[in-house]
Amino acid sequence: MAELVASMVVGPLLSMVKDKASNLILDQYKVMEGMEEQHKILKRKLPAILDVIVDAEQQSSHREGAKAWLQELKTVAYEANDVFDEFNYEALRRRAKKKGHMSKLGMDAVKLFPTHNRVAFRNRMGNKLRRIVETIEILLAEMNAFGFKYQPQAPASKQWRETDSIIVDPENIVGRSREEERQNIVNKLVIDQANSGDLMVFPIVGMDGLGKTTLTQLIYNDPEVQKHFQLLKWVCVSDEFDVRHLANKICDASEDNLENALQKLQEKLKGKRYLLVLDDVWNEDVDKWKKLKACLRHGGTGSAVLMTTRSKRIAEVMGAGKYHDITVLDRKFIKEIIEERAFSLQKQKPAELVDLVDGIAKRCAGSPLAAKAVGSVLHNKATVEEWKAVLQGSSICNDESEILPILKLSYDELPAFMKQCFAFCAVFPKDCAIDVNMLIHLWIANGFISEQKGVPIESVGKWIFNEMVSRSFFQDVKEDTVLESGRRKGYCSRIICKIHDLMHDIAVSAMETECVALTEEPNPSGESLPNTARHLYLSSVDQMPIILYHSMKKTPLAIQTMLVEHEYHQIELSHLSIFNSLRALKFPASCLSIRPKHLQHLRYLDLQASCIEALPEDISILYNLQVLNLSGCFMLKQLPKQMKYMASLRHLYTHGCDRLEYMPPELGLLRSLQTLT
Repeated sequence: MAELVASMVVGPLLSMVKDKASNLILDQYKVMEGMEEQHKILKRKLPAILDVIVDAEQQSSHREGAKAWLQELKTVAYEANDVFDEFNYEALRRRAKKKGHMSKLGMDAVKLFPTHNRVAFRNRMGNKLRRIVETIEILLAEMNAFGFKYQPQAPASKQWRETDSIIVDPENIVGRSREEERQNIVNKLVIDQANSGDLMVFPIVGMDGLGKTTLTQLIYNDPEVQKHFQLLKWVCVSDEFDVRHLANKICDASEDNLENALQKLQEKLKGKRYLLVLDDVWNEDVDKWKKLKACLRHGGTGSAVLMTTRSKRIAEVMGAGKYHDITVLDRKFIKEIIEERAFSLQKQKPAELVDLVDGIAKRCAGSPLAAKAVGSVLHNKATVEEWKAVLQGSSICNDESEILPILKLSYDELPAFMKQCFAFCAVFPKDCAIDVNMLIHLWIANGFISEQKGVPIESVGKWIFNEMVSRSFFQDVKEDTVLESGRRKGYCSRIICKIHDLMHDIAVSAMETECVALTEEPNPSGESLPNTARHLYLSSVDQMPIILYHSMKKTPLAIQTMLVEHEYHQIELSHLSIFNSLRALKFPASCLSIRPKHLQHLRYLDLQASCIEALPEDISILYNLQVLNLSGCFMLKQLPKQMKYMASLRHLYTHGCDRLEYMPPELGLLRSLQTLT
């Protein structure tokens, strides 16, 4: 991928710190006693920086000095965020103590909290605050030297509207645009290949954004194809071509041994006429492909493998004599896509704007993805001058990576608070099916979303998500019905989405090394995580414990999000105390020895499908916790009795907890509680 640097977004983080510094609860419980002067200075200096932050962010994409300054500001803003969260937690602790929580926890209650001595707290926090104020004053002087100017950001749309997340194609543009290609390939599969005893491997080749996957979906769902093949299977390959993993995916199996996985694959395909789609193949290792292909040959007469790839070289590696080089979309269809997006809410298309569509379509280089992106940008622009600015600012060339600037255009057009919501998605690996409800909870837990007066914060999150769907940041939004927690009979549904690879690249560019996804691939940075890492996604990584603890030993990490997708028996949850900046934690644990005193900032705790019988009583000191997901914890028998003191709790999920004997008393005192399942 060619280098693409999205402008750094620090404004929303700094605004969040400013709001926390002004929280009335800090004065109400006198938690900043003795630090009043530093508090006043900070409340005065932060608005001054926020006045010019938009200009600084824009300059960071092309001025190294501005980027370095902004990075340092971001670092101290994160530190200040932690500090004011500590002040806030101390205020909540004092409030809970006043209501009798300490006495209910027993004689050793003071040991359950990170601090209880007011003098020690004042000294420790005073030193932290003083260092932050000193750094802010230095940055303020440097800011003036850089000459950043006040530049107000265009106000975000305030129109709250109910929209369908699934993008509809009423004009059947996609189907019409690929009709000839679709029919030609269908004929090859159901007529030319029908009586052949040799396995057909037919790649569809082309650069990102041209619609390889969309064309393949049209073929896969064609009625003739569905009727002709006895078995159809779709597998997304993406970056890693792991033979055992692919064999398991094709068979819906989970074999740990490669030989067993391949044996099961042979048995699955034996004698059946099948169509296998391998979507988004990157593999150039001939030996890996030969090993998989040897098993694929056990299918019946007329079997075929349809694959998509960016590279003709990869198509050659796969041993295919022929391949389909996907054509760029005809400009008339590109224009239709742009107009459909840009004028979707207008009864009539302004002639002066329609006249500009052809020039903009030309810049899209036949990419339907680019057309969707630029059409979504134009949707909120109504004047000829605004449209011409888009036309002149879009740089599209023939090279694959050159599509990125026009896709980045959509990112640049987002309000700052939406930028950080989308950029956070870099924590998920490519082609990951993202649970939309969880994503919104994670945005809220990290403070990316501000409450609107009279509107639940979850509704704000849904609006942000739907707005970004309409701008083509998310795709494949659909309802997914799954076996509930994988543990018991019964089904539940959820809304999932994906991010196109190119859009994912933009998110990674914006977050740089703050988001790290460790999957089955080796960690590219060796045994240590970058010291700027703040959000982690961990899945099927045997070396995960080594990487985590080696990283913390080398330099303390201020991890805010940790999403663990699989159960790790070798990790005690108590070890997570080293990550005392956590706001969100997903961890399916085989046992639970959690130490809440080290997780005081936690807003989101997901223990679903864990093999636990009870939660520790002191989990009730997590006064900031907003979401507690215990769904599918089929062995869970009881909840902490003092949960009534968890005043921030908004969602408590207990469906699938069949052995749960009773709910804690006085849950009705939790005024913020919205969901109880």
